Amino acid sequence: MVDEMTITTLSSREFNQDTSRAKKAAQKGPVFITDRGKPAHVLLSIEEYRRLTDKGDSIVDMLAMPPGTEDIEFEPLRIDIKPKPADFS
Repeated sequence: MVDEMTITTLSSREFNQDTSRAKKAAQKGPVFITDRGKPAHVLLSIEEYRRLTDKGDSIVDMLAMPPGTEDIEFEPLRIDIKPKPADFS
């Protein structure tokens, strides 16, 4: 069973008056904090923040040769590709 995410909206005043309520709500889902009725901030649990910002391996990391393989020589063949004119007939 998948836990459902609860979205909570609090005004800035409500947030300032009851921060512990906002922190408890953030454990169940994002807490939108509004200024004059418009969303201005989002409060997330640290776990959710880390999940959202985890970028994984970079392309450089993925293409790097594993440790211990530095002495392998690799000389790829050079390919000469010449453009061809487009045939619009």
